[in-house]
Amino acid sequence: MNKPIIGVVSKHYATYKSNKIDTFIRDEVKQAIFDNGGVAIGILPTETNINYCGDNWKDNLSIEEKENLITQLNLCDGIILQGGEETDNYESIIAKYCYENDVPILGICAGQNNIARALGGTTYKISNPEKHDKSFDEYVHSISIVKSSKFYEIVKTDKMQVNSRHKRTIKECPNLDKVAFCEDGYPDVIESKNKTFYIGVRFHPESLYKIDENHNKIFKAFINACKG
Repeated sequence: MNKPIIGVVSKHYATYKSNKIDTFIRDEVKQAIFDNGGVAIGILPTETNINYCGDNWKDNLSIEEKENLITQLNLCDGIILQGGEETDNYESIIAKYCYENDVPILGICAGQNNIARALGGTTYKISNPEKHDKSFDEYVHSISIVKSSKFYEIVKTDKMQVNSRHKRTIKECPNLDKVAFCEDGYPDVIESKNKTFYIGVRFHPESLYKIDENHNKIFKAFINACKG
C-alpha cells in the first residue's frame, strides 16, 4: 500500500552548555503522522549555522544549500512545520516553496508564524502570555471557527477546545485568512482557500489527537490532502 510521505521540518537548537548544533523532531508530531496512515521522515537544515530570524527572515541559502533543501522537499507529499521557541530562515523558505508549488503544509504554533511570514506576514508578542503559555495544561480555552472556512469543513464544528503554548500571535497574513479565534481575539487558525492544504494552527493538535477527535481530524485531513 502506498502511503503519503510527510516531511517533518527539523528545528535547530544549540545543545545546552555546548557550541554544538543539533536538530530535533517531536515524537508527538511524527507519531500523529504514523497513526493516521502516513510515513514520517525528517527534513534537515542544509547549512551548519543557526540563523534565528523571527519576522525578518531572508532567502539567504547558497545555491547548493537550497538545492539540497528542495531535493528533500521533493521526496515528500506534504510538510509539517513544528512548534518551538525560535525560528530559522529555512523554515520560512520551506513554507514559501510549499505555497508557490501547492505542496500541502500544516504549520503548528511557531509553524503557523512561519507560513504567515513566508507570504509577508508579521507577528507580535501577546499581552497576556501567562494565560496562553500553558505548557502542561491539556485544554486552555475554546476557539470560535468561521463556518465558511476550510478548517470548519475539517472539524465540522464552530467551537472546539484547544491547548495553548505560545507567546506570539499573527498580526498580518497577506494571502491568508484568519478563520478561528480565541476569546482574546488572537487568530488560532489561518488558511489559504486557494491551495490544496495551507493551514496554520496556534495550538498543538499533536498533544491531543489521541484523546480528542477534533484534533485528530486535522491530521486526517492533512494526510488525505497529501494523497493527491
